[in-house]
Amino acid sequence: MYITVLRKFFIALILAGILPLLNAQDRRTIPLDMYLIIDGSSALEQSRSEIMAWINEQVVDRILMDGDSITIWSAGDSARVIHSATISGDAEIREVRERLGALEARGNTADFAGALRDAASRSAQTGRSRLTHTMLIAASVEGLQPALSGGAQLLRWSRSEKSARWQVLVVSPNIGGRVQQATTSYMASQR
Repeated sequence: MYITVLRKFFIALILAGILPLLNAQDRRTIPLDMYLIIDGSSALEQSRSEIMAWINEQVVDRILMDGDSITIWSAGDSARVIHSATISGDAEIREVRERLGALEARGNTADFAGALRDAASRSAQTGRSRLTHTMLIAASVEGLQPALSGGAQLLRWSRSEKSARWQVLVVSPNIGGRVQQATTSYMASQR
């Protein structure tokens, strides 16, 4: 009888310790500089609603939080910044959604290279205490080819997501040093 009570006590103790961990949320504590480079060429019109819905759901609703900054480029014949702000509440989120909804297609080609140069320049100016994340959103499956030709360094820390008509390339520039530092720290802890 005493052993049964003791077992139940230990099981309850273990469950009390484990259950809160099962509901734990993965919360980022480091601020993010999000760079969205969106295909602003005429190809955008074919997939506009699907692309904007994906951006709103996957980026605006799931990634951005207070303290993050976002810069959005429209990469038409020439890349131009259409919005730049630091998120500090619902008003900024609404503004991001409005700017995305008002994005106009201009020209026949997407100037991803110009936007990437500008993003790299901005990224170099941010401190090491912030994460930098760049998303190139092409309105056609072939849209990223010109931007990627010769871009092996760009692809090293990237992930791609494709739809039937459009694709996203997610790049984390300047993350190489952080990965190396984390690896070195982990290896040192194993000694």
